[in-house]
Amino acid sequence: MSLCAVVTAVTATATGCTEDTGAARSGPATTAARQARPEPLTWQQELRVSDAQQRLTKRCMKRHGFEYWEDRTLTLRESRPVRYVQDDVAWARTYGYGGRIDAKSERVHERNPIGTYRQGLSASRRAAFDTALDGGESARMLTAPLPGGGEIRKQLGGCTEEAERKLYGDPAEWFRTSKVAMGLNALYADELMKDRRLTSALAAWSRCMKKAGQPYKDPQAARDAARVNTSRLGAARADEAFAAERKTAVADATCARETSLRAVASARETYYQDRLRDRFGKDVDTYRDLGRQAYDRAVRIVPERD
Repeated sequence: MSLCAVVTAVTATATGCTEDTGAARSGPATTAARQARPEPLTWQQELRVSDAQQRLTKRCMKRHGFEYWEDRTLTLRESRPVRYVQDDVAWARTYGYGGRIDAKSERVHERNPIGTYRQGLSASRRAAFDTALDGGESARMLTAPLPGGGEIRKQLGGCTEEAERKLYGDPAEWFRTSKVAMGLNALYADELMKDRRLTSALAAWSRCMKKAGQPYKDPQAARDAARVNTSRLGAARADEAFAAERKTAVADATCARETSLRAVASARETYYQDRLRDRFGKDVDTYRDLGRQAYDRAVRIVPERD
């Protein structure tokens, strides 16, 4: 995998998908100016907003006379996203790269009680269910321009729109600014891929992994190898495969810490994002403000997962 993975999966500071560990940052903006900016949500906070949206949707669907199921299958710790730079050694010792967590989620989604319930409805009730959930054919179309060019659209209506409105206030503004924030990486991906400080840190990570008996060029290569090994060994040797996955993941996280890979990646990504502040800073700040607003409302709707 090329270093472009870093752009979307290391820190994602513009999108709000940050970790709770601190990281040094460098760039043209002053420290005071940065402190004045709204902070992005942590992944734990984003998860709570998502859970609140499910709860609000369920309440709305109940008012329309339909059942709706929330998905809170994973614990808070199991829900931790595994990004390109994974430096939580304790988590890796327990979960590896999250292969078994992914399998658990997949089994739940395959059973999908909402889909089963919907299919069991009569044709007319099924149409009414769809209209209640997302507005059906009468749903309005939202459009958002992307920083790199083009646009993205989505239909929004019904209980889905109601839930978003209760959390974000203005679903259209949330949609538009979220696509700006999440699409910024398209404008600096090439430069970040070639950034000397980042490539140097990644090379140091690779040397560290080689010393640990894990000769991989980057974190994605290590993760892909673990996945291939799990598939090759199959269900009969699942325990053996998981032990190997955890061993690689622990080495990966340990080397990421020893080489400060996350801090370097975060600092360099922030540097490139800061150069776009004059064009997109207002939208990114609005996106973060709306996310913070949604979280403040979410804490009154659902508890944090155990």
